[in-house]
Amino acid sequence: MLGLLLLIALGVWVLLYQKSVDEAGNEVPSKMATRLDRLWEIAHEGLRDRKYLRAEKALLTILRFDERNATAYNRLGILYAKQRAYEDAIECFEIAQSLEPSASSLHNVGLIYYETHKYEKAALAFEQALKLESDLAARYVAYAKVQEKLGNTKKMIESLEKAVDMEPNPQILTILADAYERDNQIDLAQRLRDKASKMILPTGAPKKIQQPRKVVM
Repeated sequence: MLGLLLLIALGVWVLLYQKSVDEAGNEVPSKMATRLDRLWEIAHEGLRDRKYLRAEKALLTILRFDERNATAYNRLGILYAKQRAYEDAIECFEIAQSLEPSASSLHNVGLIYYETHKYEKAALAFEQALKLESDLAARYVAYAKVQEKLGNTKKMIESLEKAVDMEPNPQILTILADAYERDNQIDLAQRLRDKASKMILPTGAPKKIQQPRKVVM
Protein backbone atom coordinates (compact mmCIF):
# COMPACT_ATOMS: atom_id res chain seq x y z
CA MET A 1 0.00 0.00 0.00
CA LEU A 2 2.80 2.36 0.93
CA GLY A 3 4.56 1.49 -2.29
CA LEU A 4 1.44 2.33 -4.29
CA LEU A 5 1.11 5.70 -2.58
CA LEU A 6 4.76 6.44 -3.35
CA LEU A 7 4.20 5.58 -7.02
CA ILE A 8 1.14 7.86 -7.18
CA ALA A 9 3.06 10.67 -5.49
CA LEU A 10 5.96 10.20 -7.88
CA GLY A 11 3.59 10.29 -10.86
CA VAL A 12 2.01 13.54 -9.66
CA TRP A 13 5.46 15.07 -9.12
CA VAL A 14 6.57 14.09 -12.63
CA LEU A 15 3.45 15.68 -14.16
CA LEU A 16 3.91 18.88 -12.18
CA TYR A 17 7.60 18.97 -13.03
CA GLN A 18 6.93 18.54 -16.76
CA LYS A 19 4.31 21.28 -16.63
CA SER A 20 6.73 23.68 -14.96
CA VAL A 21 9.39 22.85 -17.55
CA ASP A 22 6.90 23.46 -20.40
CA GLU A 23 5.85 26.78 -18.89
CA ALA A 24 9.45 27.85 -18.49
CA GLY A 25 10.24 26.75 -22.03
CA ASN A 26 7.31 28.69 -23.42
CA GLU A 27 8.19 31.73 -21.37
CA VAL A 28 11.63 32.10 -22.92
CA PRO A 29 10.41 32.32 -26.57
CA SER A 30 7.63 34.65 -25.45
CA LYS A 31 10.09 37.00 -23.77
CA MET A 32 12.41 36.84 -26.77
CA ALA A 33 9.57 37.62 -29.17
CA THR A 34 8.59 40.61 -27.03
CA ARG A 35 12.17 41.83 -26.99
CA LEU A 36 12.51 41.41 -30.76
CA ASP A 37 9.29 43.33 -31.32
CA ARG A 38 10.67 46.14 -29.20
CA LEU A 39 13.96 46.12 -31.11
CA TRP A 40 12.05 46.44 -34.39
CA GLU A 41 10.15 49.40 -32.96
CA ILE A 42 13.42 51.06 -31.92
CA ALA A 43 14.92 50.46 -35.37
CA HIS A 44 11.85 51.91 -37.08
CA GLU A 45 11.74 54.94 -34.80
CA GLY A 46 15.49 55.48 -35.19
CA LEU A 47 15.25 55.49 -38.99
CA ARG A 48 12.23 57.77 -38.90
CA ASP A 49 13.75 60.22 -36.41
CA ARG A 50 17.28 60.02 -37.87
CA LYS A 51 18.67 58.50 -34.70
CA TYR A 52 20.86 56.26 -36.78
CA LEU A 53 23.17 54.95 -34.06
CA ARG A 54 20.21 53.78 -32.01
CA ALA A 55 18.60 52.14 -35.04
CA GLU A 56 21.87 50.46 -36.00
CA LYS A 57 22.33 48.97 -32.52
CA ALA A 58 18.78 47.62 -32.57
CA LEU A 59 19.22 46.01 -35.99
CA LEU A 60 22.59 44.49 -35.09
CA THR A 61 21.05 43.07 -31.93
CA ILE A 62 18.25 41.51 -33.99
CA LEU A 63 20.90 39.92 -36.21
CA ARG A 64 22.59 38.43 -33.16
CA PHE A 65 19.35 36.60 -32.43
CA ASP A 66 18.64 35.80 -36.08
CA GLU A 67 21.71 36.08 -38.28
CA ARG A 68 19.75 35.12 -41.40
CA ASN A 69 17.09 37.82 -41.10
CA ALA A 70 16.97 39.34 -44.58
CA THR A 71 14.65 42.15 -43.49
CA ALA A 72 17.12 43.30 -40.84
CA TYR A 73 19.94 43.38 -43.40
CA ASN A 74 17.69 45.32 -45.77
CA ARG A 75 16.87 47.90 -43.10
CA LEU A 76 20.53 48.13 -42.13
CA GLY A 77 21.35 48.80 -45.78
CA ILE A 78 18.77 51.59 -45.86
CA LEU A 79 20.27 53.05 -42.69
CA TYR A 80 23.79 53.08 -44.17
CA ALA A 81 22.49 54.52 -47.44
CA LYS A 82 20.90 57.39 -45.51
CA GLN A 83 24.34 58.13 -44.07
CA ARG A 84 25.99 57.81 -47.49
CA ALA A 85 27.99 54.79 -46.32
CA TYR A 86 27.32 53.25 -49.71
CA GLU A 87 29.77 50.34 -49.60
CA ASP A 88 28.31 49.12 -46.31
CA ALA A 89 24.80 49.62 -47.68
CA ILE A 90 25.52 47.56 -50.80
CA GLU A 91 27.06 44.79 -48.69
CA CYS A 92 23.91 44.63 -46.53
CA PHE A 93 21.58 44.61 -49.53
CA GLU A 94 23.62 41.87 -51.19
CA ILE A 95 23.49 39.74 -48.03
CA ALA A 96 19.72 40.29 -47.85
CA GLN A 97 19.45 39.29 -51.50
CA SER A 98 21.45 36.11 -50.93
CA LEU A 99 19.25 35.14 -47.98
CA GLU A 100 15.90 36.05 -49.50
CA PRO A 101 15.93 37.20 -53.14
CA SER A 102 13.72 40.25 -53.57
CA ALA A 103 13.18 43.02 -56.07
CA SER A 104 13.42 45.62 -53.30
CA SER A 105 16.99 44.68 -52.37
CA LEU A 106 18.08 44.74 -56.01
CA HIS A 107 16.29 48.04 -56.59
CA ASN A 108 18.05 49.57 -53.58
CA VAL A 109 21.43 48.36 -54.84
CA GLY A 110 20.63 49.92 -58.22
CA LEU A 111 19.79 53.25 -56.61
CA ILE A 112 23.09 53.29 -54.73
CA TYR A 113 25.05 52.47 -57.89
CA TYR A 114 23.14 55.29 -59.60
CA GLU A 115 23.99 57.65 -56.76
CA THR A 116 27.68 56.75 -57.04
CA HIS A 117 27.65 57.10 -60.86
CA LYS A 118 28.17 53.38 -61.53
CA TYR A 119 25.50 53.36 -64.19
CA GLU A 120 26.26 50.01 -65.85
CA LYS A 121 25.98 48.24 -62.49
CA ALA A 122 22.85 50.23 -61.68
CA ALA A 123 21.24 49.17 -64.96
CA LEU A 124 22.03 45.51 -64.26
CA ALA A 125 20.56 45.70 -60.76
CA PHE A 126 17.35 47.35 -62.05
CA GLU A 127 17.03 44.76 -64.81
CA GLN A 128 17.28 41.96 -62.25
CA ALA A 129 14.72 43.71 -60.04
CA LEU A 130 12.32 44.00 -62.99
CA LYS A 131 12.64 40.29 -63.70
CA LEU A 132 11.43 39.59 -60.17
CA GLU A 133 8.80 42.33 -59.99
CA SER A 134 7.72 44.10 -63.15
CA ASP A 135 4.40 45.57 -62.06
CA LEU A 136 5.67 48.78 -60.42
CA ALA A 137 6.00 51.93 -62.51
CA ALA A 138 8.69 53.28 -60.18
CA ARG A 139 11.08 50.52 -61.20
CA TYR A 140 10.74 51.48 -64.88
CA VAL A 141 11.27 55.16 -64.05
CA ALA A 142 14.47 54.34 -62.18
CA TYR A 143 15.68 52.16 -65.03
CA ALA A 144 14.89 54.94 -67.51
CA LYS A 145 16.99 57.42 -65.53
CA VAL A 146 19.97 55.08 -65.72
CA GLN A 147 19.51 54.60 -69.45
CA GLU A 148 19.42 58.38 -69.84
CA LYS A 149 22.81 58.60 -68.10
CA LEU A 150 24.13 55.87 -70.37
CA GLY A 151 22.90 57.76 -73.42
CA ASN A 152 20.41 55.05 -74.43
CA THR A 153 17.52 57.29 -75.44
CA LYS A 154 15.48 54.50 -77.02
CA LYS A 155 15.63 52.30 -73.91
CA MET A 156 14.89 55.30 -71.72
CA ILE A 157 11.72 56.16 -73.66
CA GLU A 158 10.57 52.54 -73.85
CA SER A 159 10.93 52.17 -70.09
CA LEU A 160 9.05 55.41 -69.41
CA GLU A 161 6.27 54.36 -71.79
CA LYS A 162 5.84 51.16 -69.78
CA ALA A 163 5.71 53.22 -66.59
CA VAL A 164 3.00 55.47 -68.07
CA ASP A 165 0.98 52.46 -69.23
CA MET A 166 0.95 51.16 -65.66
CA GLU A 167 0.57 54.44 -63.80
CA PRO A 168 -0.38 57.44 -65.99
CA ASN A 169 0.00 60.11 -63.32
CA PRO A 170 1.09 63.72 -63.98
CA GLN A 171 4.60 63.17 -62.67
CA ILE A 172 5.48 60.25 -64.95
CA LEU A 173 3.67 61.84 -67.90
CA THR A 174 5.83 64.94 -67.49
CA ILE A 175 9.03 62.88 -67.27
CA LEU A 176 8.09 61.08 -70.49
CA ALA A 177 7.17 64.40 -72.14
CA ASP A 178 10.64 65.72 -71.28
CA ALA A 179 12.17 62.58 -72.82
CA TYR A 180 10.12 63.00 -76.00
CA GLU A 181 11.17 66.64 -76.20
CA ARG A 182 14.85 65.73 -75.92
CA ASP A 183 14.28 63.22 -78.71
CA ASN A 184 12.69 65.96 -80.87
CA GLN A 185 9.22 64.40 -80.65
CA ILE A 186 7.69 67.77 -79.89
CA ASP A 187 4.06 66.94 -80.73
CA LEU A 188 4.04 63.87 -78.51
CA ALA A 189 5.65 65.85 -75.71
CA GLN A 190 3.01 68.56 -75.91
CA ARG A 191 0.16 66.06 -75.92
CA LEU A 192 1.47 64.47 -72.76
CA ARG A 193 1.89 67.85 -71.08
CA ASP A 194 -1.71 68.72 -71.96
CA LYS A 195 -2.88 65.38 -70.56
CA ALA A 196 -0.89 65.91 -67.36
CA SER A 197 -2.29 69.43 -66.90
CA LYS A 198 -5.87 68.11 -67.16
CA MET A 199 -5.15 65.74 -64.27
CA ILE A 200 -4.43 68.67 -61.96
CA LEU A 201 -7.24 69.52 -59.56
CA PRO A 202 -9.07 72.86 -60.08
CA THR A 203 -7.55 74.18 -56.84
CA GLY A 204 -4.14 73.84 -58.39
CA ALA A 205 -3.12 70.99 -56.12
CA PRO A 206 -1.93 67.90 -57.99
CA LYS A 207 -3.61 64.59 -57.43
CA LYS A 208 -1.89 62.35 -54.95
CA ILE A 209 0.53 60.12 -56.82
CA GLN A 210 2.90 57.37 -55.90
CA GLN A 211 6.46 58.59 -55.71
CA PRO A 212 9.22 56.53 -57.30
CA ARG A 213 10.64 54.18 -54.71
CA LYS A 214 13.88 55.26 -53.12
CA VAL A 215 16.47 53.62 -50.96
CA VAL A 216 15.32 55.66 -47.99
CA MET A 217 12.02 53.81 -47.56
